[in-house]
Amino acid sequence: MPNQEDAPYEEGAPYQGDMLYAGDGPPYRGGRKTHGPRGRGSGRRWTFGALALVVLLAGGGYAGYRLLGSDDAAADPQVTAARERLQEFLGAWQKGRAEQAGTYTDTPDGAKSLIASVMTNLKPSSTEITAGRGERKGDGDVRVPFTVKMRVPGVGAYGWDSQAHVRQRSGKWTVEFTTSMVHPKMRPGQTLALTNASRADILDSNGKKLEAASLVGAVDSASGKGVSGLEAHYDERLSGGKGPRKAVVVADRGSGQAVTTLSAGKAAEGRSVRTTIDPRVQRAAVDALSGVKKTAAIVAVDPHNGHILAAVNKPGGMNRALEGRYPPGSTFKVVTTAALLDQGVRPSDVAPCPKFAHVNGQRFENQNQFVLPEGSTFKDAFAQSCNTYFVGARGKLPDTALRDTAQAFGLGGEWDVGAKTYNGSVPANTSDNDKAAAVIGQGRVEASPLVMASIAATVKNGKFEQPVLVPDAVHKKFKASRDLAPKVAADLRDLMRATVTSGSGHALKDLPGSPHAKTGTAEYGTENPPRTHAWMIGYQGSSDLAWSVLLEDGGSGGSDAGPVAARFLRNLG
Repeated sequence: MPNQEDAPYEEGAPYQGDMLYAGDGPPYRGGRKTHGPRGRGSGRRWTFGALALVVLLAGGGYAGYRLLGSDDAAADPQVTAARERLQEFLGAWQKGRAEQAGTYTDTPDGAKSLIASVMTNLKPSSTEITAGRGERKGDGDVRVPFTVKMRVPGVGAYGWDSQAHVRQRSGKWTVEFTTSMVHPKMRPGQTLALTNASRADILDSNGKKLEAASLVGAVDSASGKGVSGLEAHYDERLSGGKGPRKAVVVADRGSGQAVTTLSAGKAAEGRSVRTTIDPRVQRAAVDALSGVKKTAAIVAVDPHNGHILAAVNKPGGMNRALEGRYPPGSTFKVVTTAALLDQGVRPSDVAPCPKFAHVNGQRFENQNQFVLPEGSTFKDAFAQSCNTYFVGARGKLPDTALRDTAQAFGLGGEWDVGAKTYNGSVPANTSDNDKAAAVIGQGRVEASPLVMASIAATVKNGKFEQPVLVPDAVHKKFKASRDLAPKVAADLRDLMRATVTSGSGHALKDLPGSPHAKTGTAEYGTENPPRTHAWMIGYQGSSDLAWSVLLEDGGSGGSDAGPVAARFLRNLG
């Protein structure tokens, strides 16, 4: 294979070398998508950044200038003098010294402006300008061809041939500056710039462009690569595969619009990524968090098929809705309750709920140290979220019971969702204190808002259905190793409804749709008293919608997460 570094240039064609990583900052101003005339190297659409007219600092990265054709120069002193003047101009240009380059021309301001524009827009990591043999014309002017070779971030090696006219006026040689001298494809009022190759869109369930920044993620403006979210996860698919992410174009300096594409882009078109996000549900979740000051997330799923209908993060950036790792607190009592029901405990069983429970010197208490009256039942303890009852009932559970029961809800499995997720962790208990913490969703138990929404969905559906965000990217959905027993699922539904009608989920009590819920207040950190995350999870009895709400450092599940969940459901109508 020939050495690509030594391959000859063709005018307007890219020098075939390595693709380099792009530099910082936008290339130039312009419209989002333009459809200018197509160059011979590409039939792609391109999007444009902003034009910047900033002189680059001289320094490393620019290769040395070399002068060829010395035999001709020696034969004609006039050619030698003209080419020496041109050498000064080209040397300043290749170092990005636009103002200095302008001083060697007959139009200093125009030369300075255009050279600065080209070098700032392309941001070459290296530049080499090589002059050819000079030739004296009949009018005494000297014509000198030259070749420009650059390594342009996001494009790779790119080069072109041009020529300069050097004139002697009043005994001094001066470079005649024209736009076409900088690049023969350019005309007055134009410049060279970089474009990003058009990427396919990430879509919602209706086939429209998805409006969910923390899910969609971001594309680096310099390199044209997806750097977060679905943009990163599906970068090659969206961009059309590997290869240059940018192209060199001739652009109008006034409008920023592309006129001609000079370097070849990828031939393949990107393919869109269609998600399961329902824009109506997504908007309802966004609006529910609009007045929330805390870091927060809402996830909604369809219990029937696992489709993720909404995933909202406030603020954006980290996709805590799908990837966050948190103690779930009392929302995990849904799993603990399923384990106790498997062991024969019934909702009508008497359930003592004292102010405190002690385990090997460790004290557990209810929120605000509430107690339930004598004769209260397991159903009451669940609805009111009595920690001390669940801690006291831990002896009914083998050390592996919580881990095994969690598997019926899909926790800890290898979920193939079509995006990066955190799927929860419920280890087997290693001590009595470890179990006491785990039954109330503390200790080593961790989950994401997606996991907790899926727990509510599993209760509604009667069995685990793995969540899905990008259906056509899912190769094999995770299957739970066991299903909930039908009687257990029925009891859980009854208990979650009681949480709304007579328990800590009272914020949803007057809402239509028969909401079912479980609240959670999860301690974290080392402060005394500890800080708490606020949770609420649930589902609608009258429709295929399960959800979770998380407020980081948000206080209480019932009093803080509950009103947010109520706004979300009201927004859905």
